[in-house]
Amino acid sequence: MGLRFLNRASDLAWVDTVWTCTAGRVTEMTSVATPCWGLVFWEQDGATHAAVTGPETRTGTAPVPAGAVFTGIEFAVGTSLRALPATALVDSGAVLPGATSRRFRLAGTHWETPGADDAEALVARLVADGVVVRDPLVAELRHGRPGTVSPRTAERRFRAATGLTQGAVRQIERARSAALLLGAGATTAEAVDRLDYFDEPHLARALQRYVGRTARQLRDGAGGAIALDTSRPVAATH
Repeated sequence: MGLRFLNRASDLAWVDTVWTCTAGRVTEMTSVATPCWGLVFWEQDGATHAAVTGPETRTGTAPVPAGAVFTGIEFAVGTSLRALPATALVDSGAVLPGATSRRFRLAGTHWETPGADDAEALVARLVADGVVVRDPLVAELRHGRPGTVSPRTAERRFRAATGLTQGAVRQIERARSAALLLGAGATTAEAVDRLDYFDEPHLARALQRYVGRTARQLRDGAGGAIALDTSRPVAATH
């Protein structure tokens, strides 16, 4: 058995995805670019660990702790940790020391270590205490409503809230959607047409940069373990 990812969407506007993963007989996986930051908790050999993960602007290779069981929270684009600038987390992250199966420490306070079913309850507490914040302008921009600010101000605030430009977020999300389409059996031409790529070479370059797979590998399920739940429905791009 390799990696078994299970993702679910959340009804909480602050959360993009809650996911779980069980590691089998793999030692590394292909990481996939993501515009989201997150919290991840894992158990291995009776010990619990926790970390903050940042947005990732490119694909890469990540180690997989043998036999680990993971629970992760991917926060919606535009949310951030008040105590840590979003730009500091891009292509990075931080282990949270002293985590146990009962609690972990974040922003100077102990919180209950969540499971997949109570992830939203943790996020609600983090929001209520002001640990997790968001810029409402980002949500407006994501829905195509630029508001009353100038384009320059909108881009500056978007990057301050997410660590990324609007263009980078769109490119990452589009490549992830293409990977899911191809993993579900779509042809390359169908992915190009549905996601409005200029042509197949442009799609191929995006997949290589952000997903680390070719279209054929995604259709065939080849290339080894990958941090992508191909059973997840394809989300609309923004």
